[in-house]
Amino acid sequence: MPPSKTPDDQRIAKMLARAGIASRREVERMIAEGRIAIDGVVVETPATLLTSLAGVTVDGNPVREAEAARLFLYHKPKGLLVTERDPAGRPTIYDRLPKGLPRLVPVGRLDLATEGLLLLTTDGGLKRQLELPATGVERVYRARAYGTVAQSQLEDLIHGVEIEGVRYGSIDANMERRTGANFWIELKLTEGKNREVRRVLEYLGLEVSRLIRTRYGPFALGDLPMGAIGEVRAHDIDSFRKDPTRLDLPQPARKQVSELSSPTPSAGAHRTPPRAAGNSRTRNEPEQRRWQTAAQRNAPSPLRGEGRGEGQSNRRAASNVAAP
Repeated sequence: MPPSKTPDDQRIAKMLARAGIASRREVERMIAEGRIAIDGVVVETPATLLTSLAGVTVDGNPVREAEAARLFLYHKPKGLLVTERDPAGRPTIYDRLPKGLPRLVPVGRLDLATEGLLLLTTDGGLKRQLELPATGVERVYRARAYGTVAQSQLEDLIHGVEIEGVRYGSIDANMERRTGANFWIELKLTEGKNREVRRVLEYLGLEVSRLIRTRYGPFALGDLPMGAIGEVRAHDIDSFRKDPTRLDLPQPARKQVSELSSPTPSAGAHRTPPRAAGNSRTRNEPEQRRWQTAAQRNAPSPLRGEGRGEGQSNRRAASNVAAP
């Protein structure tokens, strides 16, 4: 008879995912391939329960316990997919992120044509807390649109709207600035369904020419340059977890990591799933780098410019596995 489960027991696939080895699905594949063992005994099922990762190895290398959750702010440019790899070879965010980062998973998605704030985290629990509609985390977007709409129509979105059988929740939408037939709209929502902002504005007869996410909960894009990534301070993550609806965290709630100016790698680069594990990051890399190109210094911010507003490689590798 198997031992009864204790409150501290967790599935090995979940624990290895939290430790940064790979996603749960990838861990399950690694187990099926016989690559994971406990005290030298090959693990046969991802449902194996553990209280710690002591004695666990991946490809013969010992695994470290999961570190504290980390959260990064990335200013996603237009034209990048928020996915690990694309069968068509189109560029993804993982082609542009700097080397030396831990395994990061995106919080929600931004579509190919949408730019702005994308949160990336090392922790699945934090990801779920940020994403779940029940948590009530507010997202803020700024949309440049073409067409005709009245402020009263935007205000009606506060009651939600149903489009082709899909119900979209309350949206706080306000006109910001108009230039001829083009204008900027700020939208605040808590659901974040797939392409929600675009579909709602198209429902109102508007053509969206630019869409920027400027805030996710208390974490704001601010003046983070396009293509740059910064890290949220640990105590701000703790403050968010205690009260996910608070919006008064000090800004900027991040420390600069790096600004990127490298061109998109050729299609298919850095897309091979991890096989062997190695420790590819040191404690001080790359947190101390603060360089910026002249082009980035002179680039318009998404919060400035036109009026007020124009403006991992496969990181799923087992970076938390100790070197032999």
